[in-house]
Parts: sequence; C-alpha cells; structure tokens
Amino acid sequence: MEITWNDFEKVEMRIGTILEVDNFPEARNPAYKLVIDFGKDIGIRKSSAQITRRYSAEDLIGKQIVAVVNFPKKQIATFMSECLVLGAVGENNDIVLLNPDFKVENGLLVG
Repeated sequence: MEITWNDFEKVEMRIGTILEVDNFPEARNPAYKLVIDFGKDIGIRKSSAQITRRYSAEDLIGKQIVAVVNFPKKQIATFMSECLVLGAVGENNDIVLLNPDFKVENGLLVG
C-alpha cells in the first residue's frame, strides 16, 4: 500500500534511551516492559516489546532505540503502552531493534 508524504509526516519517530526493563509474564507472547527516556520535551514513556529472543534485560539498559511516540496509548494485558519501539522483524518474530550508530540526544526526530 502506498502512502502520501503527508501520511508519513504524521508519524513522529524519536530517539530514546531505555532506562528500565522488567519481565512481562502477563503478555500473550514473551515480552519486556520498557521505561524509555525521550528527553525534556517528551519525557519518559513506557512500552512493551517482544524482544526477549535476542536481548536480555541487561543488554537493553542504556541502549538507544527508535520509537513512534504519537500513537494513542494501547492496553496490552495489564500494561498501558505509550509508544511503539521499532525493529526489523525476521522469521519467527525474531526482532532486531532499530537504533542510531552513535549516541545522540534523546528526543531527536527521526526522518
């Protein structure tokens, strides 16, 4: 499906740093609960991510990621997700997170 440039401009992707990671046993598929810092303008947001196959909780602390921050909140089991962490989805839902090559300021716009 083709979208317009105006459609793309509505998606707000930002850089954030993962501050906290907790297991999410209530989720239907193995997942973590993430607390992510998107800088002073956006602040702290929470997300759920099915990334347990490739990443340990320890690997994720301090890692910068790309996320969509302007979707509506979404209830996932007992957890309210406030942003969507982006990753490349391989076979069997093997997800590799999208992240900058170099450390950058939290909250920077991805475009």
